[in-house]
Amino acid sequence: MGVEQKLGEMGVVTARLEDVVNWGRTNAMWPMLFGLACCAIEMMSAQAANYDMSRFGMELMRPSPRQSDLMIVAGRVSRKMAPVLRRLYEQMPDPKWVIAMGDCASSGGVFNNYAVVQGVDEIVPVDVYVSGCPPRPEALIHGVVTLHEKVRKEKIKDWA
Repeated sequence: MGVEQKLGEMGVVTARLEDVVNWGRTNAMWPMLFGLACCAIEMMSAQAANYDMSRFGMELMRPSPRQSDLMIVAGRVSRKMAPVLRRLYEQMPDPKWVIAMGDCASSGGVFNNYAVVQGVDEIVPVDVYVSGCPPRPEALIHGVVTLHEKVRKEKIKDWA
C-alpha cells in the first residue's frame, strides 16, 4: 500500500530534500557577465531570441558578483586581469559554479606567452569547459545543461 493510496486525492507530493534544493539551484542560476574577448559575443547571442537561455532560468546576465552564482569566463584572461577575476569569484555567494568558455579560457588558446593565463583553472575552480574558438551559442547551452546535470547529482554531504 503506497502513500498515494492512503492519502487519496489530497494532492500531497513527496520528494527528497536534496532533489528539491538541487532542482531549485538548477532552475534559478544567475550568470555573471564576464566577457573578455571574442567569446563574449557568442555568450551574448546565447541570451538573444534565437537561442534564449532564459528557458533555463537565466533571464539576464548579472553585472554584480553578489547577485550571481554562475561565472561564465568567456575569452582569454591576462595576468593583469587574473586578480580581478579571483576577487569577483570570492565575492560570489555560495554555492557558485564556473564555466570556462572557449579555448582561451580553457587552455590559453593560441596565446602561449607570459601575458595570458594558460587556463582559467589556475585562478578559479572550473566546473565545465566549453571548447571552440569561439564556441557557438549551442555549445554554451550544452555546457549549461551539463552543469545542470552535475548540480542535480550533488548530495547533501557535499554542500559543506
